[in-house]
This record gives sequence, C-alpha cells and structure tokens, in this order.
Amino acid sequence: MASLRGSLVSNAASSMSIRHGDVVSQKACQWRRTLFSSSKSLVSNGLLSSRSCDHQMTVPLLDPTKRFEELKETIANELNKGSTPNIMKRIDTIQRCGVSHHFEDQINEILCTHSETIAGSADLFDTALQFRLMRQQGYNVSSDVFMKFLDKGGKIKKAFNEDMEGLISLYEAAHLGVNDEEIMLQALDYSKEQLKKSMNGCLKSQYHMLKEAENALELPRHMRMVRLEAKEFMKDCISKNDGLDSNLFEFAAMDFNSVQSLHQSEIAEIQKWWKTLGLVENLSFARDRPLECFLWTAGMFPEPCYSKCRIQEAKAVAILLVIDDVYDCYGSLEDLTLFTDAIRRWDVEAVDGLPQYMKICYMALYNTINEIAYSVLKEYGCCIIPYLQRTWTDICEAFLVEAKWFNRGTVPTLEDYLTNGVITGGTCMALLQASFLMGHKVTLGNVGLTESYPWIFACSGRILRLWDDLGTSKEEQERGDVASSIECYMKEKSMDCSDEHIKQLIRRQWRHLNEGLICPNAPPLSVTRTAMNVARTAQCIYEHGDDERAPSVESHIQSLFMQPISLDFSPKTHSGKLYLDRPF
Repeated sequence: MASLRGSLVSNAASSMSIRHGDVVSQKACQWRRTLFSSSKSLVSNGLLSSRSCDHQMTVPLLDPTKRFEELKETIANELNKGSTPNIMKRIDTIQRCGVSHHFEDQINEILCTHSETIAGSADLFDTALQFRLMRQQGYNVSSDVFMKFLDKGGKIKKAFNEDMEGLISLYEAAHLGVNDEEIMLQALDYSKEQLKKSMNGCLKSQYHMLKEAENALELPRHMRMVRLEAKEFMKDCISKNDGLDSNLFEFAAMDFNSVQSLHQSEIAEIQKWWKTLGLVENLSFARDRPLECFLWTAGMFPEPCYSKCRIQEAKAVAILLVIDDVYDCYGSLEDLTLFTDAIRRWDVEAVDGLPQYMKICYMALYNTINEIAYSVLKEYGCCIIPYLQRTWTDICEAFLVEAKWFNRGTVPTLEDYLTNGVITGGTCMALLQASFLMGHKVTLGNVGLTESYPWIFACSGRILRLWDDLGTSKEEQERGDVASSIECYMKEKSMDCSDEHIKQLIRRQWRHLNEGLICPNAPPLSVTRTAMNVARTAQCIYEHGDDERAPSVESHIQSLFMQPISLDFSPKTHSGKLYLDRPF
C-alpha cells in the first residue's frame, strides 16, 4: 500500500467465495454498502450543455486581441517601477487577479533581483508579503527573516499587536511554513490570536480591514482555489472603491472571460465524449457528473495553456467515479476480485468471464486510458501505458481492500486508512497523469516515478481524503459505509474526534506539502503546484459538508463557467471601473 512517502500498493487482496451472474442476488448484496442516489445530475449540467454545444453563450470581450495586448504591455512596463514594497504589492495583486501566468518570467526575475532586500526591511507587512511571494515561487527564503520581530524572550514583540495589516500579512505568510520551522508555527498562532483580539475592537472606519481579516481567518489565500479567488478578489476591490488600477482590472476581467469561454468549449467536448461513452445509459448506478469532474480539473489546472490536461483528466475522473461505484455499491467480492485481476492484466481478452456491467466499465476505462497514453506519446514521445496501468491497478486493489474492510466490519488504524485512501481518492492517479500531460521538463526521474509515487502526491491525497471525510462522514455513517478517518481516529485514540482534530491533521499535511516548494529533491514546481491545487479544490468542494455536494458545487460551476464579468467603461456612470454581471 502507499505510505506517506508514496510506496505503491503491491499486495493483492485475497478472493472471497460469493458468486453471482449479471443479476446480483439478494444474499450477495447483504454485505455491500447501501446504494444511494449517486447518479443525480447537477442542474447546470443541462443548462451549460445546451449553451456550450449550441455556442449561444457569449462572453463580453473588448477588442480581445489588440486591447488585451495593449493592457498586457502597459502592466508589464509598470510592474518593476517604484520601491520594493510597492513592487511586491503589485505582484501580489496580479497573482490575486489570476493573471500572473502572463508575467511569470518577469515576476521570477523581479523576485530574484529583490531577494536580498527582504533581510533589511523592518516592516512586518512588507517582510511577510515578500516572504510569501518568494516561497510561492519556489525560492528557499529562510524563515529567519522574522527573527528581527522577536523580543529577548523569543516571542513576537508586543509592538505589533495592533498592526492589523501586518498581522494579516504575517498570518498569510505563516501558511507557507514547513514542519521544522518553529518560528512559522509561532507566527501562525500569534497572528491568529492577535487578529481575533483586534477584530473585537475594530472601528467601523476599518470595515474593509476587518473583512480582510475575517476572510484570512476563514481560509488563508494559500489554500484557496485560484480562479474562484480571482473572481472574489475583483468583487471585493470593486466594493471597496479605493482607487482601482483600471488597466489591471480590465485586463483581469478580459482574461477571466476569455478563459471562461475556453472552459465552455472544453466542457462541450467532455460532455460529447461522456454521452458517446454511454456509461450512464448502460449502468443505472453510474454517477452522471461530468461537470463536477471538470470542476476538479479546472481547479487542478487554472492556467489556460493546460486545456488538454483539463479535458483528459476530467475523462479519467469521470470513469473513476463509476469504478468507485462498482466497488462501493454494486459488485460482489468475487466479481470485484475478478475485475481487479482483469485490470492487472490490461488486455482486451481480460474481459472474458466478467459480468456484462463490468465488461462495459472495463472497456470504457481501457480505451480512455490508452487514448490518454496515445496523446502523450504523440506530443512528447513517451510511452506511459505501463505507468497508467500500474496506477489503475493500485486504485482497484485499494478499492478491494476497502470492500473487504466493510465486509468484515474492520475499522483500520488511521494510518492504514489514510495510506489506502490516498490511492482510492484518485490523487496519485490524477497527479501521475498530470505529470505527463503537462509535458514540459517532466521526466520519470525528476517527478520521482521510477519506483514509487512521490511523497508530495501522498500529502495532497491525504488532504483530499481528510476533507472528503469531514464533508461526508455523517451521511456515510447513515448509509452504513466503510469507516472514515473520524471513526478510525476515535477507535485508535479511544476518544471523541472533533472536526478540529482532523483539521490539525490537514494543516500538518499542508506543511509537508509546502516542502515541495523549497526541497531540492521535490518534483518540478509545476507538479508541486498541481498537487497543491488538488488540495485546494478538495477543500473548496467538501468543506461545507454536503454529502452529494450539489448545492456548493453548483454555485462554483455557475460562477466559474456560466457567469462572465461585465465591463462597463462609460465615463458618465462608473468611471472606468469593472462590474460583475450578477451576485456571486
């Protein structure tokens, strides 16, 4: 099984004695989890399908070639002007608007040039901001830069207790710390405590600062889904009415709308593929959620250049949901063992002896994964079928382990549960495919795929699994599903397990994940960022606790894929500011 360091699932599960044909017997059904309404489609599934496929949904773009390039050039020319603190603030704003990919090389050059200035700054806000920006870009800046803010007792000086802007900046920076950085843990605890105290005495005139503190405490920027954060940030800036950079915000709005239009064409392609695949029509238990799958991959790959990655990964995730339902809800242990053996063989002839519904699942998976491998072979000249076969074998073997736990009434240790859950959650599969689909400068060696999954995959996968359990454990208990991390923790520790216990585990995994930004032996930065995006998307989808997640997911899909940002530059009305077409 996969450990925290990412070793592969290797032990095949033993077979059981239950046997049936294509029609599952009542006796064989008794051990399985209760079949729930998992195939419900999202409301926007049909809405966006009709709009996208008919090309009726237009996105307001102002001269999308000449004007866009003019704005881009203007922003680039202004980026490195002024003092270091002002340059850092400008970079931060560009990143929060979701357009930093247009200026990636320039931002890296600026951060490298100004890397020595961080030690000389005596301002808490400026130091914390520059530290966060540099860590985000993969610069191994030392946390010792915060030592100057400590008193003789090693505590952060009381002089900063009322510096709300500095406290927010420190709080955000502290989430880029790693597990052996005690000063970052202290900074996190201190800034959190002082922000809560400051908020209680905050004046009405400081409303926007109070709101920023509340948002940071609710969810720090480092853990936010990139494009949702960009749209929300533009909304907040508009509401503040505090001297917006109209060029940047016009550029950001045009970029958002352009990428949204690209997403709509990608969704149309995925929905066409999904309909042709026909799994929902042939398998009554299959989840019909192509849009939710695309939301995951849009979260993983926010940059527009990764269009092929989003499409191919969404296909894999959609099939993963169906395979999950086969193991969770429908197959007998004996048939699940046969299916797992067929996946190990990875051969068309392996379908012989499988029930009809499993033949359909197997061939859908086999053809789709081979298609993904062929696209990588054509574009990058690398044959990845052995690696994709291996990761799907790992998934099915781990699903089988869960089925046996449920059948035997086993509550595993928390470590065993998470080790297995990293695989069943699909994180390793998705990140392995992403490593090849992104293509540039990615090899088996520098991703760390020669013998096992990279440790960074496991960190991301554990965060996904823990958020999944936090969001769905109550409903899964009512359905009689296999024990979650919460039940495993309670049995192992012989004590109640609050949400805060699980969130502490998540924070610990985030600190491990942050090591990927600065560790010389970590995968390429693009892969590390994708692993972080998986963790961010998991929190975005699961944190509100809806089992089927449709209400929360629905609003995210509406905002990201269906609601463009309207531009109104009439000097008589809005003086060149940006306005959103509807509430978020």
